[in-house]
Amino acid sequence: MTVLTAATGRRQARDIPRTAFRVEFVRDWKQVAARCDDVIPSTPFQDRRWLDAWYEAFAGAAEVEPLIAVITDAATGALAALLPLIRRPHKGIRIVEFADLTLTDYNAPLLGAGSPRDAAAARALWRALTAALRRLPERCDLIRLRKMPAELGHVFNPLALLDGASRCPLNGNVITTGDDFDAWRHSLEKAVRKELERSWRVFTRDPAAAFRIVTEKEDGLRMLLAMEVQQGTRMQQLGLNFVLNGAACAAFYRRLVGAGVTDGYAVVSALTVGEEVVATLLGIRSGSRYVMVRISNAGERWSNCSPGRLVIERTMAALHSDGVREFDFSIGNYAYKRRFGVRRIALVDLSAALSYRGMPYALRDRAVRALNRHPRLAARIKRALGRLPAREED
Repeated sequence: MTVLTAATGRRQARDIPRTAFRVEFVRDWKQVAARCDDVIPSTPFQDRRWLDAWYEAFAGAAEVEPLIAVITDAATGALAALLPLIRRPHKGIRIVEFADLTLTDYNAPLLGAGSPRDAAAARALWRALTAALRRLPERCDLIRLRKMPAELGHVFNPLALLDGASRCPLNGNVITTGDDFDAWRHSLEKAVRKELERSWRVFTRDPAAAFRIVTEKEDGLRMLLAMEVQQGTRMQQLGLNFVLNGAACAAFYRRLVGAGVTDGYAVVSALTVGEEVVATLLGIRSGSRYVMVRISNAGERWSNCSPGRLVIERTMAALHSDGVREFDFSIGNYAYKRRFGVRRIALVDLSAALSYRGMPYALRDRAVRALNRHPRLAARIKRALGRLPAREED
C-alpha cells in the first residue's frame, strides 16, 4: 500500500481546516473492498460485486494497474470518498481513470460521511487528490474521469461541482414507471404498445415459448454463453470489432453472473423456445433500480417477433412486480430506447494534467468539451474529418 497525505502531517487535528483531506493509494482492491460495505453505492455500478468482478478480471491484465484512492477528512478521519481507479499507458503518457475500460456505464466516487458538502470542499478534495497523484514515484500525466452522474442518489456528486467539469457527450436513459405498470405501458405510443402485444402473440405461438428470469448460477452462465455467441455473430455481420468477448471482458462477465445471479444483483432474463435461446438480457439491480448492461438475440429467424424489445418489456414487467420502479437503459441513444419513452440523464467529464506530458491531452479534452456544447458544429466537423455519427439501431 502507498500512503500519501495531502494535509500537513504534524499539525494537531483541531488546527486542520475542515476542508483538508488525506489521500491514500491502495494497489490491491481486496484491501479496501470491505469499505464498500460502509457506504451506499453511488450507482449500481459502484456496488462491491461489480468492482470485485472488475478488479479480479483486469488487475492481472497487461498495463492495467489498480490505483484505488481512499480519501478521508484530515481532521476527523471520516471517509470522504473512495475512487476505484486504475493507471494505464496511452500514447506515451500515463493516464489515471476509473476502473472502466468501456464496461462501466456510470462512473462515480463512493461517498462516505466526510464527503464534501459544497463546492469549496469539493475543490479542496480535488486539489488533495491531484497533488497526491503528482507525488507518486510512478509517473502520472493525466487524470481523466468520464461518464459521471451529476447526482448520486439523493446527494450531489462533488466532482461535478468543480469548474473543470463539463457535460459528457454520452448520457443516461431512464424510465420511472410509478406503481402502476399497466398505466406506464398505456403511456407508450399506441403503435409501440400494439407492436409489443403482437410480438408476444407471435412468439408464444410455439407452445414451448417462455420468458424467465434465471436464478441459478449454472443456468445464468449458460445464458451468458448464448449471449456471447449471439453478440459476436451480430458484430461479425456488421463488420465491427467486438471486444466484449476478449479474455478479460469475458472473465469479468462470468464472474459477475456467477457471483451475482443467485442474490439478485446480476439479473439474467431470457426468451426461450425449448432449449433454444431466442433473446437474452443482462442487467444489475440495486433495490428499486435496475440497469440494463448487455442484450442479444438469435437474429433474423426471430425478427418477426422483435425479440430484443420483447425481452426488455417482459423483464420490466417481471421486475416491477418485485419492486423495481426505475429502469435504466444506460448509455447509447438507440432508437429502441426512444420507443420506450426514456428520459435522458446528463453525465459529466473531468480531466486535469498531472505533468507537462499530460498538458496537450488536457487541452484537447477541454477543446472537445467546448465543441460538444455546439452539437451541430461538432457533427459538421466530424463529417469533414470523415467520421460517421454514432449508429442508432432499431
